[in-house]
Amino acid sequence: MEATGEDPKRPPDIRHLALTVPVERWREAVGVVRDSLGCRYFCHLTAVDWKAEGFEVVCRVENLETHLGLTLKTRLAREAPCPSLTGLYRGALWMERECHELFGIRFDGHPDLRRLLLPEDWEGYPLRKDYAVDTPHPPYR
Repeated sequence: MEATGEDPKRPPDIRHLALTVPVERWREAVGVVRDSLGCRYFCHLTAVDWKAEGFEVVCRVENLETHLGLTLKTRLAREAPCPSLTGLYRGALWMERECHELFGIRFDGHPDLRRLLLPEDWEGYPLRKDYAVDTPHPPYR
């Protein structure tokens, strides 16, 4: 794992620490943060589309008693799955569904990846950078 702070000359503010984790250790790393550091509050999970470089899945967890906050990130290839965090945090259920629906990221181990926001007949993934924004989707255009 690689920790990053804002200024390399100063120690990072532990309230805003970011960790980059290999995808094969994603679930394990988040479990360690939850169990060993007490980060039991699951703030959010989202993704970033880096085009040819694939996706970055980003989640934020916090220990509300010590004010420790961690942003965990993992990179994955465009069509590669990401391990689900639903077994660790119930809050991941809807957020992973949203990422699946809007980015097309598959979360291995997620119990229910059905649509959450868009109609069943929606084509494509609206938050991908290669999504054709001029595509007509009634009743919006």
